[in-house]
Amino acid sequence: MLGDADEAVEAVYRSDWGRIVAALIRLVGDFEMAEESAQEAFAAAIDQWRTSGVPEFPRAWIIQTARHKAIDRIRRLARYKESVEPYVSVFTPIIEEPDYDTTEIPDERLRLIFTCCHPALALEAQVALTLRTLGGLETDEIARAFLVPAVTMAQRLVRAKRKIRDARIPYTVPGTNDLPERLDAVLTVLYLIFNEGYAATRGGPLVRTDLCAEAIRLGRLVRTLMAPRPPAEVTALVALMLLHDSRRDARLDGAGEIVVLEQQDRRQWDQRQIAEALPMVEESFQGRPGPYAVQAAIAAVHCRAARAEDTDWPHILELYDLLERLQPSPIVSLNRAVAVAMVHGPRPALALVDALTASGDLDDYHLLHSARADLLRRAGYLEEAAESYAKALALVTNDSERRFLERRLREVQSMTA
Repeated sequence: MLGDADEAVEAVYRSDWGRIVAALIRLVGDFEMAEESAQEAFAAAIDQWRTSGVPEFPRAWIIQTARHKAIDRIRRLARYKESVEPYVSVFTPIIEEPDYDTTEIPDERLRLIFTCCHPALALEAQVALTLRTLGGLETDEIARAFLVPAVTMAQRLVRAKRKIRDARIPYTVPGTNDLPERLDAVLTVLYLIFNEGYAATRGGPLVRTDLCAEAIRLGRLVRTLMAPRPPAEVTALVALMLLHDSRRDARLDGAGEIVVLEQQDRRQWDQRQIAEALPMVEESFQGRPGPYAVQAAIAAVHCRAARAEDTDWPHILELYDLLERLQPSPIVSLNRAVAVAMVHGPRPALALVDALTASGDLDDYHLLHSARADLLRRAGYLEEAAESYAKALALVTNDSERRFLERRLREVQSMTA
């Protein structure tokens, strides 16, 4: 009973946090109150479902309870006394499971995205707030995406919520003329939600399919919203997410262990998604391609190769050269170094990674240390590789990635014994 209840709460949280918060924000008009009411509802579910069992409609139970929690909060605040009754009339009991897959639900989530991405907020605050409210990501997960301490990110989130409340920023999808100034932040949000699903910050599973699917679904909605001529970067991002997601079933073996790209069974790749995405890559690469178009083109090169040894790594390196000019960042430089290793060998790539290590920009990024360890291993510097694997292990927070790094560390240690 305990296990069933906890699993049910976790499932609803992962699949419906954004929907629940979006519905509550629409009703109460306050981000903090909506989030706190939702959190209280999930806490109540854990307690009650363990004793009374999981209800027939778990999601509806959470939403109804969250609404009642919001009513209680409004009643406790004196300044809302006169407005209690209008809210009570809205919060009618839920008798049957509502259809949350109607066209209203995507609109609710788009309202939430565009409200969070209001230009009155700093860009990083826009992205972080949307990741928290829509994606249900924890503060440390968002902090990892921005490579900042969790405390710093928590402060940014609090300030962003209060600014929306104090400035009375409307909870709406903006008009056509106002869309472009918010688009960059919206696309960043969607890709970061996808990335958290593609490689979860913590916990057991490497992949959170719910977040990947949500990001792709919302990307399609934004593209539809901007039809008939959506910007190339919108199309490129949808294609990029589809291509990465197409490899999902091959990224883990039957025991849930990571399978690296060159060892994946490409017959498991989703050819339907690849076929859908490739024309979108071509479309988005017309004219002057943007960063998402270049990344999508890189993913397309991988997906076109029937075997790992058929991969056109020189072309991938050319694309990374272009991406580094368009969007210079330590992460892009690290990924480019991997391509350099595949074209020119591990030693030239190691020099690039050592320069990134010396800069200190990615000190707390476990993938920097794991990439350096892999290059050292391939170059024959096994003791140094073991040291870098140990550094990566000290920073990694996902169980699947930890087990992979532990295996690699044992391998190099056995070779030096």
